[in-house]
Amino acid sequence: MSTLFCFGLGYTARTLARMLAADGWRVGGTSRSADGVARLAAEGLAAQLFDGASASPALTEAARGASHILVSIPPGPSGDPTLTACETALAAGTASGATRWIGYLSTVGVYGDHGGAWVDEETEPRPATARAARRLEAERAWQTFAERHGAPVHIFRLPGIYGPGRNTLVKLRAGRARRISKPGQVFNRAHVHDIARALRASMAAPRPGAIYNIADDEPAPPEDVVAYAARLLGMEPPPLIPFEEAQLSDMARSFWGESKRVSNRRMHDELGLALAFPTYREGLRALLADMAEAEAGGGSGSGAPRREEAAR
Repeated sequence: MSTLFCFGLGYTARTLARMLAADGWRVGGTSRSADGVARLAAEGLAAQLFDGASASPALTEAARGASHILVSIPPGPSGDPTLTACETALAAGTASGATRWIGYLSTVGVYGDHGGAWVDEETEPRPATARAARRLEAERAWQTFAERHGAPVHIFRLPGIYGPGRNTLVKLRAGRARRISKPGQVFNRAHVHDIARALRASMAAPRPGAIYNIADDEPAPPEDVVAYAARLLGMEPPPLIPFEEAQLSDMARSFWGESKRVSNRRMHDELGLALAFPTYREGLRALLADMAEAEAGGGSGSGAPRREEAAR
């Protein structure tokens, strides 16, 4: 039986875990707190406690024996916690042949600002923030680990992630959405369900050493996304705020300091993946339909099952 072990059962990893569990996989992973372990258990996911500093014998055994490993824990100032705590176990899994695929979730932030120009996996990274620089350092640490141990490491660079419970429709309904205008600013985004499908496609056709941008097909100005979501809800969009007048946190301002168009051609060509949600329009329409169904008592609110069947 194929097994997936996720270092960090966060939003994206849980989506993949549920998808593979439905396919008959055995899945498990880690959480940073005892409460998190309990919540994941309530969802039917076997989780173990991992504080990022030390690994229990049960955790290292799980890492050593899993056929597929997904790493979604962000690095800290001292490096990647998964490698720090579990490198020996992961190397043993590779050496024994048990581990056939390792995926590391990174960010398109490693490319830095390109003034709206296109970037792809061959573009030289030039991170503009400390967070993105740590991600790039973690990527390189995983590449070094792969070279040292012959490990089947794959790197996935992700843009802004949206999906059930985390999207502009939810923010508009809660009165938290803002429509900020910065001429020339564009972002990519990706529906969490499509990210999980891309990871599953890579598992089916591993190419150790590969780097993939997992992003939608249409980079777009963020204010356009908010306006479209408002139209779907039958609401007036929030007033347009010039970027210079927006009250933003330092983290948000650094995010807005980068503009680029992220090419996903390699994802399409090598993984053979046709996105279920190629732009924000399809994604938001499906999420709204699913939200309406859930509110009427007829669905789970996941936003994924109908499109998953269509995409198979």
